[in-house]
Amino acid sequence: MAANGEGNGGGRGAAGGTTEARGLRGVVANVIAWLDDRVGFSALKPLIKKKEVPIHKHSFWYYIGGMALFLFLLQVATGIMLLIYYRPSAEGAFESVQFLMSDVRFGWLIRSIHSWGANLMIFMAFVHLFSVMLMKAYRKPRELTWMTGVGLLFAALFLGFTGYLLPWNTLAFFATRVGTEIPGVLPVVGPFFREILRGGDDVSGATLTRFFAFHVSFLPAVAFGLIGIHVLLVQKHGMSVPPSVEAQGGAKRSIKFFPQFLMRDLVGWLAAMAMLAAVAAFWPAHLGVKADPFAAAPAGIRPEWYFMFMFQTLKLLPAEILGIEGELVGIGAFGIAGVILFLVPFLDRPKPGAKPGKLWTYLTYGAMVYIIVLTWWGYAASPTN
Repeated sequence: MAANGEGNGGGRGAAGGTTEARGLRGVVANVIAWLDDRVGFSALKPLIKKKEVPIHKHSFWYYIGGMALFLFLLQVATGIMLLIYYRPSAEGAFESVQFLMSDVRFGWLIRSIHSWGANLMIFMAFVHLFSVMLMKAYRKPRELTWMTGVGLLFAALFLGFTGYLLPWNTLAFFATRVGTEIPGVLPVVGPFFREILRGGDDVSGATLTRFFAFHVSFLPAVAFGLIGIHVLLVQKHGMSVPPSVEAQGGAKRSIKFFPQFLMRDLVGWLAAMAMLAAVAAFWPAHLGVKADPFAAAPAGIRPEWYFMFMFQTLKLLPAEILGIEGELVGIGAFGIAGVILFLVPFLDRPKPGAKPGKLWTYLTYGAMVYIIVLTWWGYAASPTN
């Protein structure tokens, strides 16, 4: 009898548990239905289910864009955590970061992940840009996808530039002074742009406040807008197949974006998170010494690595080129290169029926070599203090 009673009790318990689980699923389903009725999530289902990812020997590069997106979102998350303690003023910025790193539990780790994550995000953005160029993924109808991607690269670079000053240490202060001096060589508008960046004649607390506003408000808003358009266009047009694969008859097979490709993306994101955490733990970001505007600039001042090739180029140019100031020629050349990069889909248009040309492929390889060599040269010429 006891055994039967226990069995019945266990059955009732199991039945009760099943009923509770069903009830919980019903509540979740009702909430989802309520949200869908007001937001319209179900309208996205056909778009998500339709997308397929072609599988071929270059498929690895499809994951780089998602990795850059993950790192950006990680920057947003860690940046919000840092904002809890950060004070954007010349009097309190350095001390607030110092307090964060020394007294806040795991504050040093969050700041280190944010610092290393910024570098990795920009690196992945460059890799994504060059992989898209080599696979000619900017061809019709993906011109706008390319243009929003280039805009995101520029936004990432400006986020790095504005964030570098925020700890208000010596290296960041003088590097920002050098960096904001460069636009000043432009004729007519140069001094105006320099004053807009600095908030005055020189780098000061006003510059810090201005960079803080750009870093946490304006630039993230621009980035989120561009990301929304970029992701929507990628979802709409799907993944581009390189010309070499097209010449072989296209990809032989494909996988669904959701859930197969997305799950593989998630594995890469978790690996990146683990790697960042390990790097931040073993090589934490250093704070240095508080900036003193009246002190002499230390030797070896240089920008972050993603600006080094431009910085080194300007250093190597002669004082005058054809009667024009050398720095002005260099800045103009980089400006033209930026416009050309933005317009690549319209410049690389083979005639109907013709094979894609190799010119832009060679230019891409040349740009990659140039950036790597000049970056290495810049570091060799300006060793770390």
